[in-house]
Amino acid sequence: MDYTVNPKVPEGGKEMAETTDDINTAEKAGAYESAAELKRLREIHGPEGLDEDGHLKRTGTTLTASAHIITAVIGAGVLSLAYAVASIGWIGGPIMLIMFAVITLYCSWFLADCYRFPGPTEGRRLYSYPDAVRTFLGPNYVIFTVVVQQLNLIVTGIGYTVTSGLAMAAMYRAVCYHEHPENKDSSVKALAGKDNCYPYLNQYMIIFGAFQLVFSQLPNMGEIWWMSIVAAIMSFGYALIGLGLSIGKATEPQMGPGSHSHGTLGGIAGEAGESMPSQVWGFFLALGNAAFAYSFSFILIEIEDTLKGPGEARKLKTATSISVAITTFFYMSIGCIGYAAFGNDNVPGNLLTGFGFFEPYWLVVIANLFIVIHLFGGYQVWSQPFFYAFEGWMDTLFPKAAILRATVRIPIPGLGVWHASPFRIVWRSIYVVFTTIMACLIPFFNDIVGIMGSLGFWPLTVFLPVSMHIAQRKIPRWSPRWIALQTLNVFW
Repeated sequence: MDYTVNPKVPEGGKEMAETTDDINTAEKAGAYESAAELKRLREIHGPEGLDEDGHLKRTGTTLTASAHIITAVIGAGVLSLAYAVASIGWIGGPIMLIMFAVITLYCSWFLADCYRFPGPTEGRRLYSYPDAVRTFLGPNYVIFTVVVQQLNLIVTGIGYTVTSGLAMAAMYRAVCYHEHPENKDSSVKALAGKDNCYPYLNQYMIIFGAFQLVFSQLPNMGEIWWMSIVAAIMSFGYALIGLGLSIGKATEPQMGPGSHSHGTLGGIAGEAGESMPSQVWGFFLALGNAAFAYSFSFILIEIEDTLKGPGEARKLKTATSISVAITTFFYMSIGCIGYAAFGNDNVPGNLLTGFGFFEPYWLVVIANLFIVIHLFGGYQVWSQPFFYAFEGWMDTLFPKAAILRATVRIPIPGLGVWHASPFRIVWRSIYVVFTTIMACLIPFFNDIVGIMGSLGFWPLTVFLPVSMHIAQRKIPRWSPRWIALQTLNVFW
């Protein structure tokens, strides 16, 4: 494998460098899009508002990186973990969660070192996951990486839209069942459309999409740090509420002789009445749900690109360690206690939807409100890398298209001037509408989560980070460390 890269200075790079009086810095930075683009950015933000590579000055810290990761990780995934643990039982469930946590953290450290080339502490910046793959592994891996990464980002956006709709519908049901208790004891009414407490799910997804039309106009991930912090706080809030509700329900007495209300060692897949195809599907769906719960590696480089230098890799490793430790604690608590609360027979795919008749109802409402607020930020954390990739691709295809860089100054009272991009407004709106429509067409929460997890975890979280680490460190073939790392690639 060829581990070297020939840095390409973009067209207009020399002209750009002359405007900054430093050709060498420009070539090492590797990338201003054009002298005109640099000039536009300097006019808007001033020379002191840009980093050495012409991008907006990065101000991220370990705290903001942790918030981005927690916002990306603790989200839709945590709500499905009780179902995942239930699928394989008390023995396999906790072991599965711990193994995913250890592997994810270990490989994330490799990925953090790949932000700079030759790195890990110096060299030119690599702005995205595909950039890192292209640099360390060569172009043959890029198409595969881009397809898997971008597909995961899109499907995650759809999944978050579905989850937001389910959470808002759960809020409505909790209030409605409190005010109309006669509807609680009839699921037949709901199926027949006669239960007024069974809302139309699509309207809530559309409401969520309308908010995202606005939030999606924020230019990049660095500008949404405040959303990530708020979302991370919300995630702790609803996770703790879900944990408390589960503890309360788990302490209730067994429902009767032979009941599995607190779970079994083998879980749903181990029950005698389950067919073999059903057991196999349940097992792999559980793995997919757990994989999705730990899937954030394919936006890790983009998160690192928000950090203030120097020492981006060190800061990201610290942020990743903190985030994985916190999320694993919540995952183990919610997954296991949630399973104990509902058992094999009644465990819901989305934990908080299982408390629809719970009193005090306002606690369920607050928990689901926290989920919705969290997903406002989570949707952006997952969508901004896709926006960046698509807009960069369009800039490459049409380097002289003025519409791609055109901006309109729109004064906003109390907030200053918004430099609106007509291209960004149109295409990002189309993307949000697309994810909303797809969510309305396939509102199956657990299956979506399982598909998302199975698609992206191994290639993007394990195989590519390990392969880039081997290339970066130039680990000799058949050396003990090379064999150990390739064993991890093969068997995980």
